[in-house]
Amino acid sequence: MISLNESKKNNAQGSFEETQIDTGFLILTYKNDLSDSQYIAKEIHRDYIQFHFCIKGTGKFSFNQGNYVLDIHEENSLLLYNPKRELPINLNLEPNSWMVSILISIKKFHSLFSTEAGYITFLSDENIDKKYYKDGLISPSMAIVLNQLINFGLNSSIKGLYFKAKAYELLSLYFNRSEEADIEQCPFLVDEANVIKIRKAKDIIISRMAEPPTLIELAEEIGLNLKKLKEGFKQIYGDSVYSFLFDYKMEVARKLLEAGGNNVNEVGLKVGYSTSSHFIAAFKKKYGTTPKKYVMSLK
Repeated sequence: MISLNESKKNNAQGSFEETQIDTGFLILTYKNDLSDSQYIAKEIHRDYIQFHFCIKGTGKFSFNQGNYVLDIHEENSLLLYNPKRELPINLNLEPNSWMVSILISIKKFHSLFSTEAGYITFLSDENIDKKYYKDGLISPSMAIVLNQLINFGLNSSIKGLYFKAKAYELLSLYFNRSEEADIEQCPFLVDEANVIKIRKAKDIIISRMAEPPTLIELAEEIGLNLKKLKEGFKQIYGDSVYSFLFDYKMEVARKLLEAGGNNVNEVGLKVGYSTSSHFIAAFKKKYGTTPKKYVMSLK
């Protein structure tokens, strides 16, 4: 049975934290900045659904006394649920790896999503007693929330409230799906060559975020027509090309501000804003505060 007490283990470059945010609802954060891998073990009751998110690096989950291993890589997630047997966490976290896990009881989960059981497969009546496994990509919006959880720097007195809000936000983003696109049924994604091209498009706009190509230029560079680029990108990453890029640029900007090596104007230039006023407006649109006020809140 999982422990419902908040626990924390830290050393100079690694940490593991467990935070209860409600009855039957926990968040685990793992941060391994060491040069050696770290092993985390935790008993989990079969009534719990597990969501694992790898923000950075790589982790390995082992089951059945090490006879079965599931890898989880950077920017990927795992959903695990088996009501017929225990699925304890036996995680080997590689060096320079960060992960966040949400553990939620099926009873609590039903209370959040019961009206949506029609599209959350394992909640349907015919599947409720079946095991469930799903892997997927972490969207840019989810990545922001995950980084906020693992780099929590606010007053400890509001940690419970903050984590609760972020956990609900993360689950909402995880289960959000476009009405125009169903990834599991879309024939476009059956073509692995097209998927590779779309992922190449993501790499291109990230590498050139300060001066990104136009959509037409991007489509030509990856060898897809404009319509397939737009549709495929939304199906894989859950967002349009430029909306994805905006979220990515703001996350890079936030990290640069936290690092403290650049002033606001320099950060804006690094992420592609020629004037500080445009960067400040974009940052405020994303985070609800100005870059300067954000930096001040970190002190």
